[in-house]
Amino acid sequence: MIAIGCDHAGVEMKKAIIDALTEKGFEFKDLGTDGKPCDYPVVAKALCDEIINGNCEKGILICGTGIGMSMSANKVKGIRAALCSDSFSTKFTRLHNDANVMCMGARVLGNGLAVELAEIFLTTGFEGGRHQRRINLINDIENNNLTSD
Repeated sequence: MIAIGCDHAGVEMKKAIIDALTEKGFEFKDLGTDGKPCDYPVVAKALCDEIINGNCEKGILICGTGIGMSMSANKVKGIRAALCSDSFSTKFTRLHNDANVMCMGARVLGNGLAVELAEIFLTTGFEGGRHQRRINLINDIENNNLTSD
């Protein structure tokens, strides 16, 4: 199950992603909004909770630029959110960074590109290996166990 959420700026993009990727077999848990003005941090937190609680394996967040959603999501322990706007970065945020949330900007990207990027994100695995050590270091920062010495 994939969690997906947006603020009022991302409603059309969210719908395009759900429509296109449902046809390819993906299942979504839609966390809103349906167009009513809302605060993106609230949506980001609700989506991240679904991942942290094990109800969803990955998430997609959409706001005007994707920046606010990304900043909000990355405040949640255990979340590695990446702002995605091109196929190379989207692929490698999964391969090397094991991102579990992708963020996109509805005022930055067209819906067609957003659908392509979402599919890349959802179908690319984590390479592990040397990259796992770096994920462990990110976790150490999150837990205040990494010093800069």
